[in-house]
Amino acid sequence: MQGGTVAVIGGSIAGCAFASAAARAGADEVVVLERTRGRLADRGLGLCIHDDRSAELAATGALPPGIAAHRLTRRRWVVRDAAAGPAGRTFWEQPFPFHSYHWGLLWSGLREATPESVVYRQGAAVTGVAAGGDRARVRLGDGAVEEYDLAVGADGYRSVVREAVSRTSRPEYAGYVCWRGNFDARRLAETGEADWPRDAVTTVCFEGGSCVVYRIPGPAGSRVNWVLYAMPPQSGRLRLDDPTSFPPGRLTAELAAALPELLERDFPPYWARVISLTDAEHTFVQPIYDLASAHTTAGRFLLAGDAAVVARPHTTSGAAKALQDASAFETAWRRSGSWDELLDAYRAARGPAGRELVALARRLGRAQVERTPAWAVMDGRAAQAWWRDQLADAADIGGQAMTAPKPAVG
Repeated sequence: MQGGTVAVIGGSIAGCAFASAAARAGADEVVVLERTRGRLADRGLGLCIHDDRSAELAATGALPPGIAAHRLTRRRWVVRDAAAGPAGRTFWEQPFPFHSYHWGLLWSGLREATPESVVYRQGAAVTGVAAGGDRARVRLGDGAVEEYDLAVGADGYRSVVREAVSRTSRPEYAGYVCWRGNFDARRLAETGEADWPRDAVTTVCFEGGSCVVYRIPGPAGSRVNWVLYAMPPQSGRLRLDDPTSFPPGRLTAELAAALPELLERDFPPYWARVISLTDAEHTFVQPIYDLASAHTTAGRFLLAGDAAVVARPHTTSGAAKALQDASAFETAWRRSGSWDELLDAYRAARGPAGRELVALARRLGRAQVERTPAWAVMDGRAAQAWWRDQLADAADIGGQAMTAPKPAVG
């Protein structure tokens, strides 16, 4: 299929990937509508992509070469144990074939790789979309209405486009939150202890939660990134049912006070000191949500990335899934002779994959936060069995291998 006009609503990782895919596949015009006026590259959180997914995505062109990444090979599971010393006891070590990324650097690489023919408009807030026969109508914040042959909703977990595609699908609060942060890795010297291996991810385990710590590349050298999952303070003052987040500088007093209390109570002393090196301006909180949209396409609209699926981060697959969506979209485009064929092929390829990812993420969340095992008495053999139970029929975390789109059913 050749020609046509495409609007990509949202210009972050999924948006840039879809814009590039549409341009490569042969669209006449691709416009990215990004509501943010500031620098998206300033988002400093870390993420990981499985080595197998990375190779697949590089082969399809969805993951451009040359983006800074940090190699990881193993994951250590640790519990507090005074007899084992300040860093706690490592009860299991497993392979972890991933590379870690700085969100801003990954986005910058995707943005720079976007073809020059793509029009990237910042400050273009989309307030609503509607079907217009065989067109997609997009309403902007200034009241203007633009029409396209296809509109891609890459506008995140609070998606405007999802209202037109799958109105009854909304993120559901999982019952817990994650504190996140990162800091310059050179500050590790302030702990007064020996550093940990650079290729290792550490998961600190405690009753009612867990915390993952690993290195990521940064604009000015290596950084330490961490994600801590636990129940929020139970005062009743936090309202988390509606999708929300608490960005750096906007934590409530309760959330800010809960973190040091949790570190002192549950963490090995060394890892408590590591997390405490994070400045307030680099610490934020994200409530955890589940979402698997009942529909990924409708009319001339299509959902991508977090607009279609919000899987708990335990799967370590969010970025890979968004890039896979774009890769599947490009493949479907090249194999289709009409917009309907394109949308059918994309839905068949990505709908089931998204639902399976959410199911796995729920199992991981229950096992690592909601119903944590007796970590303190675990050994490697018990941990392996526990891990296999979580994976069930999944091969690993990090997302599934890409497959060719299958014919739509029903």
